[in-house]
Amino acid sequence: MISRRPFWQRAGIALVLLPLVLLGGIVLADRLFPPPLDQVRTSAVALDRNGEWLHGFTVVDRDGERRWRLQADLEDIDPVFVERLIAIEDKRFHSHPGVDPLAVFRATGSLIRHGEIVSGASTITMQTARLLEPRPRTIPSKLVEMVRALQLEARLSKAEILELYLTLAPYGGNVEGVRAASLTWFGKEPSQLTDAQQALLISLPQAPEARRPDRRPQAAAAGRRIILAKLEQAGAISPSLADEADEAVLPSARQPLPRHAWHAAYAAAAAMPQGGEARLSLDGRLQAMAERMASDYSKTSGDTANAAILVVQNDGRKVRALAGSAGLDLPGGWIDMTAARRSPGSTLKPFIYGLAFEDGLATGRTLIDDAPYSFDGYKPENFNREFNGDVTLAEALQHSLNVPAVLTLDKIGPDRFAASLKASGVVAQMPDTTDHRASLAIALGGLGLSARDLAMLYAGLADGGEILPLDWLADGEGRGSQSYRLMSAGNAAEITAILKSAPTPAGRTPTALTARAPQIAFKTGTSYGYRDAWAAGYTDEYTVIVWTGHASGQPRPGETGRDAALPVMFAVFDRLEALSRPEARPALPEDTLKAGDALARLDRDERRGAPEIVFPENGIALYLSSRDSAKGYTLAARGGQGGYRWYVDGFPVMRDEIGNRPVWKPSGPGFYEITVVDAAGRAATSSISVTSAG
Repeated sequence: MISRRPFWQRAGIALVLLPLVLLGGIVLADRLFPPPLDQVRTSAVALDRNGEWLHGFTVVDRDGERRWRLQADLEDIDPVFVERLIAIEDKRFHSHPGVDPLAVFRATGSLIRHGEIVSGASTITMQTARLLEPRPRTIPSKLVEMVRALQLEARLSKAEILELYLTLAPYGGNVEGVRAASLTWFGKEPSQLTDAQQALLISLPQAPEARRPDRRPQAAAAGRRIILAKLEQAGAISPSLADEADEAVLPSARQPLPRHAWHAAYAAAAAMPQGGEARLSLDGRLQAMAERMASDYSKTSGDTANAAILVVQNDGRKVRALAGSAGLDLPGGWIDMTAARRSPGSTLKPFIYGLAFEDGLATGRTLIDDAPYSFDGYKPENFNREFNGDVTLAEALQHSLNVPAVLTLDKIGPDRFAASLKASGVVAQMPDTTDHRASLAIALGGLGLSARDLAMLYAGLADGGEILPLDWLADGEGRGSQSYRLMSAGNAAEITAILKSAPTPAGRTPTALTARAPQIAFKTGTSYGYRDAWAAGYTDEYTVIVWTGHASGQPRPGETGRDAALPVMFAVFDRLEALSRPEARPALPEDTLKAGDALARLDRDERRGAPEIVFPENGIALYLSSRDSAKGYTLAARGGQGGYRWYVDGFPVMRDEIGNRPVWKPSGPGFYEITVVDAAGRAATSSISVTSAG
């Protein structure tokens, strides 16, 4: 007979085991049904080297809708905004475990007394749970949110929960997250919000569509007023500041986000399927400059030709600008033509001669016969179909003669030259022949290379013959570590000296005579049938590659690298030089007050200090409407000694005929540096961005 334990013993065991079983069940359920944190996707955003916005992409959510959802970071949000948000939404946020018992009791009592919820019990953590998994607003859904809130609190810190909420909170339309809202509604980062703007952004998630300021301004103003009143009651804002914020103008339209560097940004976004930010090596000002120049070329080309511009800083091989096309609206504009393999024309000739120097076969002074030759039936001709007899290799390179280049390649061996390119990291597309081997035709463009390949090679010439991969990321992790010495520093210097002495286009001062400007070594190239026009150039600091043509390969009769691409390349270098001058401004006029003339006034002038730019302030974003484009912006400064002179990216700003005011008309969207200089030569600078408002 089996003896049974007394009831009190069995009850005691049950009381001990039941909590353990319940706890085990809770832990098991928590492991089997965790909150879907891994399903949170944010917009991919490309930033420039300084952290400035270049381009962003909407994220496709689980419901198939596209949304602007930017990752929130508390370090980049005004802490006053965070404190005010907590004061309004969940004042015991830092003390409760995800569910606020006092708020639950208050809401339950309200339901019993009034038959409806007058005061809600949702904490910020519970709201975050609902944003993660939207459900109908029912009591069972509320219970699920409570459980999810406890799960979130067990996994995340309070700061992480706040960041998740501020990433997912809705702000009207397809805008989610406080950063996307701040940029979309106000054109500024959430670290720069005014009291009125903070109040509106605290109000919007409570009724994102009903309070949209662009569609329902009265409701938006009323919602903002409610928040300001609550903040004043909580002591989070003074009555005078609350009244001032209540009178502030609401945004009447969404602000478009900047859209620069589409090709580079798209590549970065493809590498971030869950979203996030990628800080690229691109420089925002140089990127905007390259895009404008490519677009300007297309507009004035006569046949809506495309253009691509690549700017590389030689030190570190940092890519500072990449205009993959002249515009996404052009045929083939979505194709990144800096990555497309095209015939490079004559742009490889410097490297053919450089290898000949390296092998000891010749120097720049070596004579070579520029005469008709036949290489097993291959009979190259010069571009003008004339021959020059004996010329030096330097002259042959400067004038891009074809026969000497083929003769030199024949001495080196096309296979050896192709192997050197491959060892340099250049991915060449060989002719579509039976054996796909290199031939003498590669001296004149008989292979496929990209602008990126040419940038590697020409930056290597600028760096003493050492070839390195291009670096696409600001942190230096965007390239491999391999390097290859294509030629000695001495031979690279000789090639550079030859290219610096090449004849320049009409109206352009020869590089050798521009002692005060950077010395540009350059080479042009034109592919067979005028399908591609190239210009490649470099200084000690930068390498610039320019391609013009049609993405389809459509011929452009008569459009050579010298005529089509070279002027663009020189224009890029001119802007680089202007932007790299100290303070990026021209020398002061001769009648400017000199220190020696002002000793008696020095003390007074020092007390006055430097001028200060009132408009546009440093760091702001201007949104360019058609009206602004026509009228321009009136620049304003104060302080200093007066007699202001204004410069934008180093170029003087003209004054209007009425009122003699400095009026600046931006040439288009992009980054600009605005400088004011007073009569004493003291200066102030504002770095701003301009975005098209439509």
